Formats: sequence, C-alpha cells, structure tokens
Amino acid sequence: MDHEVSENRLRFEKSPYLLQHKENPVWWQPWDERALEFARETNRPIFLSIGYSTCHWCHVMEHESFEDQEVADFLNQNFVSIKVDREERPDLDHIYMKAIHLMGQRGGWPLSVALTPSLDPFWGGTYFPKDHFLHILRVIVQRWGESHEEISQKSGEIEKYLKMAAPLSFGDPSVIHARGEEVLDRLYEDLHESFDADFGGFNDAPKFPPTMALRFLLRAEINASEEMKRLEVRKLLDQTLHSMFRGGLFDHLGGGFARYSTDRRWLIPHFEKMLYDNANLSLVYLEAFSATKEPLYAEIARFTLSYVLDEMTDVHGGFYSAEDADSEGQEGLYYLWTQQELRKHLTQDEFDMVQRVYGVTEHGNFEEGKNHLNLLQCEDANVVFDPKFVSIREKLLTLRRTRVRPHLDDKILVCWNGLMISAFAKGFQILREERFLKAAQRGAIFLRERLDHGSRELLRRYRDGEPKISAFLDDYAYLIQGLLDLYESDFDGRWISWAVDLQRRQDERLWSTSHRAYFYAENSEDRLCQTIEFGDSAEPNANGVSTLNLLRLYSLTYNEENFRRAKDLLLHFVEQLQRHPIGYIQGAIALDFHLHHPKGVALVCNRTSQSEEVLETLQTQFLPYKTVAVSWEQEEIAEELQILKGKRPSAKVPFVAYICEDGACGAPESDPAKFKLEVPSTW
Repeated sequence: MDHEVSENRLRFEKSPYLLQHKENPVWWQPWDERALEFARETNRPIFLSIGYSTCHWCHVMEHESFEDQEVADFLNQNFVSIKVDREERPDLDHIYMKAIHLMGQRGGWPLSVALTPSLDPFWGGTYFPKDHFLHILRVIVQRWGESHEEISQKSGEIEKYLKMAAPLSFGDPSVIHARGEEVLDRLYEDLHESFDADFGGFNDAPKFPPTMALRFLLRAEINASEEMKRLEVRKLLDQTLHSMFRGGLFDHLGGGFARYSTDRRWLIPHFEKMLYDNANLSLVYLEAFSATKEPLYAEIARFTLSYVLDEMTDVHGGFYSAEDADSEGQEGLYYLWTQQELRKHLTQDEFDMVQRVYGVTEHGNFEEGKNHLNLLQCEDANVVFDPKFVSIREKLLTLRRTRVRPHLDDKILVCWNGLMISAFAKGFQILREERFLKAAQRGAIFLRERLDHGSRELLRRYRDGEPKISAFLDDYAYLIQGLLDLYESDFDGRWISWAVDLQRRQDERLWSTSHRAYFYAENSEDRLCQTIEFGDSAEPNANGVSTLNLLRLYSLTYNEENFRRAKDLLLHFVEQLQRHPIGYIQGAIALDFHLHHPKGVALVCNRTSQSEEVLETLQTQFLPYKTVAVSWEQEEIAEELQILKGKRPSAKVPFVAYICEDGACGAPESDPAKFKLEVPSTW
C-alpha cells in the first residue's frame, strides 16, 4: 500500500477544520489527486466527511467515532477516507448535499457520504452515533464487495439528476416587466402569511436570521402605495429586528449575532458566530436605520461592526471566518452566567440592574441553572447603551475574557470578506464613522495583495501565509458587490476598475452560454459535475448578487453586455419566483432594483462643504435604486466610468449634478441645495 495514503495526511493542511482531525487514528486524506487516484487504483469506496471547524455535531462525531480505534481500523481497512472543509470547498458540499437530498436523506453537517472511485455518491447522511455508524459502514462494505459494478451503474444516475437541476428553458424578456410586480407581490404575501406575529421572524423554530427577507421588506415599505400596507410592512420589520436583538441571538456583552435560535422566542441560540451572518445583519440594521431613523438600529449595527473589528479582524486587514459554539467541550459555556457568579463580581446596585435588564434568575434559562443574557423582559432595550450600563457591560466582558475562549477559525475567505467590506462601507456611509471606511479599505487591499496578485487567478482562501483554491461564484459576486459599495463610499476609481476586471473574469470563467447563467464553479476533473444555483441558503444566492452587480455596473459603465446578462438572469428568477417565492429572495431584490428604473447620479464637483453635504445626503438616505459616481477636481477618473465621460469640474462651476438612466443623462443642475431637494424619495 502507498505509504502516502496509509497515514493521516491532514497535518500538512492549513484548514482549521482539517487540522482539528490531524491526530485522529483514521487515515484521513485531503481531497486531492493522490487520494482520488488511490481509490481508483484499489477500487475502494470513498468515505467522504464534510464539515467545518465551528460545527458542534462535527465535534461530537469526531469524539465518538473518528477518535475511536475500532471505527478507525474499519475505515482504514475498507475505505479511502477523505475530509473536506465545506467552507474551502463549497462546490463539493453543494454537489453531495444535493445528492443525499435526491436519495431522500436529511442533510446537515457533518455530511457523511459514500462514493464510488469515480466520485458518484451511493449512500449519504449526516451525524450518526458510533454503533449506528459502524453498522452502516459494515453494510456498505458488504454491498460493495457483492455488487460494486451494479452500485457504480446506479449511482451514476444521480449525476444526471444533478445536471438536470440547471434550467434550460427561457421565456420572452417582456416577462420580466409583465410578471415582475406580480411575483414580488406574491413574495410579500408569502412572507406575511408565514410571519410569527408573537416573536417576529418567519416560520417556527429553529429560527435563522431572515436577512434577505428583511432587506426585501425595507424596499416593499417605501414602494407601498397605501398607508395601511406601509404600517403592515413596518410591523413585520420592527418586530423581527427588535426580537432578534432583544433575545439571546445577540451577544449582549461582546456584540455580534450567533448562527440561529433554537426556539421561537430567539432566546437560546446555537452559539457559533459566523462572519457572513454578522456582515449581512449589520447591513440589514444599517439599512433599517437609514430608512426609519430608529436610533436603536444604528446602535445595534455599530455594536456588531465593532465586534468584527475587535474580534474577527486580522492585523493586516482581512476578516476571520467564525467563532465556535463550544469551549471546554460544552456548547455555550463561554457565554453563560449563574446568578451566584454575577452576585460575586458585581456591586449590589450593579447586580440589581443586570438582573432587571438581562432577566437573570436563580434557576436560569439554560441547563444547570445558568443564564444566557437577554432583553426579552426589559421594557426599554436602549438602556444597554446608556453610559452607566455600558460600564457594567464592560466589567462583565472583562471577566468573561478570563474564561477559555471558543475556537477561532482564522482562515480568510474572499466571499465572506466581500460581504464584510460591503457592511463596513455602508457603515461609513450611514453612520459617518471613518473607522468603518478604513476597515473596508484595508479589507479590500488585503484581498488584492494576497489573493488576486496582478489580476491573475482569484483565489478563495488565505491562511497562515498560504493562498489556495480557485475562486467560486460567490467569491467573485460578493467581492464585486463589496467593491461597488466601497467605491460609493470613498469614490476611489481603483475599486471600480478592479470590480470591472473581476466581472470580466467571472464572465469568462463561469458564464454558461447554453444555460445563460453562472456555474458555481469551473469544470474540473476532481468534481463530479458543474451546478447552477438560484436559491438562497444562509447566504444570498450568488447568481442573484451577480444580477444586481451587473445592473449596478451597467448604470456606471454603460457596458451593454452586463445588461444583457442581467436580463438573462432575471428571466430565470421570475420563473423561479413564480414557483416558490421565499426561496429566491436575493433574486427578488435584484428584480425589484431593475423594475424601479435605477438612476445613476453623476456628481462633478470641487471639494466644498456644499458638495460634501450632497454626498452625505445621498449616502445616509435610504435610496436603494441609485448608483453614484463622482468626478473631483484634479483627480483622475477611472476610464470604466462612462457615466462621467466628458464631465469635469471647473472653478467657474464648482458643482454640477446629473441624473442618468439607461445611458442618458438629464439636464445639469448646478445648485446643490436644489439638487438635494429634487432627489426622489423612492430611489
């Protein structure tokens, strides 16, 4: 037997998840040609285990099974065992998660799949206790030994169904406008019907933060023609936004949101914190503050962004991926308090206030009499931002930091960093805090210098000095979105130039001319097939984000190819939204943008207090149907910004503004005050 595949090779990897398993007695292999070739040469089935470093049930299955010598011996003798970090290789996770759903099995992580040497799946599931797992492995080995040719033939059929998941039919482009408003109305009705009127959010437990639904509702509110509907939409928004913060989903000491709530009330979370959740939720609360001027929303966004700056930011500017739910082998232990512990470390007045505000009791709301801090019983959530209470909060946070902290997954992913760049850019625009702009700029520079050298191949992951793995669709889409938001923050043309270049490469590498949509990944021999996806997951769908990117780029660059591709994608989304609206909300947001005839605002001005006031107005108001480009005096304009072509400021006319649509600009306006008053409220 080849020595290279008869030992655990994960110690050579950089993935925090793979490194967690480097000491297992299982002969784990990374997903590479050496392991796959060995499976083909020996005709062994592959046992594929997919997870991520902050996955609670991955830890449980490791302890019960993968650290167990009996399980390890059986796997080593009969399988080629391969570990995959789903955050590094989401392409594989997407394929095999869909495959087990096609088999009628429940998905989740750890994802456990048996593959033929040709990578076709023939069995799958998620977490299994040791004895059940061993029984399944024995059955698989027996069946493989008796009829591996039959298994290979039948499992090959799944690949056909996976490929069929990408739609091939196209409608008339007029359908976008003819049915667009109709499908958006139906989406709103579905959200309204599934709304939890008691606790906010949609559907029952477990409750995930409905970030895309909330962003859609913010747009639905400003478009509602009747006062009653506006009030109805605002109720859905406010109750959900308040409940998510007031419950235990939010870390009331350190800031940041956990992954999801295990109950209807948003009280007890699954305690892991993911970068993408905190990026998307920051953006939701920022937009909500921009639209409603509710001060609490600004405080929540500021607290969340500050958490990412303090705890999730690399010294060079990149953003880390996640914090674990577990510490010392127990989920949530880092975050929980007994009443006795609080009494010991607080003065009587401090304890009384904490008990009243955070609902602390002797019996607790968690196991073993422990309390997870929340504001569900607090009459006014704003009290936690009062300076007197902030000092108590900081005292408890200092005490909490003496505990054993949960594991930090410090790999840096382009896709989630793109989302975080968007959030920080919007944080600067709406909250007017320079620290957030600097965070967005440093994040972008980090990615440019370490993962996209000289516009060569964009890579997905950076950790411990190593950039690796070709970028996927979400890497391109989320980063382009982040660069567009960053450009509309500091109006530095290099961000637009980079975004345009990335979009060109995304088109070249991932656009399917036959399907008229983007593949998730390029074709590769180590991948069973290519997939095209339109549905949202915990993250916004990358084809949906790409649609909005293309429309925004078109309004700035007048590149007709961007517009044609956006319309092709919108046709897909209109079709999907007619079938199951709630599954395609990111596509609905892009459709909503297109249907409201987005405007490009071209500002040609010198740096004066008047021009800065106009920009601040454009950035702080909730104007979701606009893009902005600026030409400053004596500063070079990115050649891609065709909206600014032929427009330069002068000493004689220090301020000129144009409103443009579909490549044509209206009459220039040289009075800043008048222009500000003329900005339509529904942009």
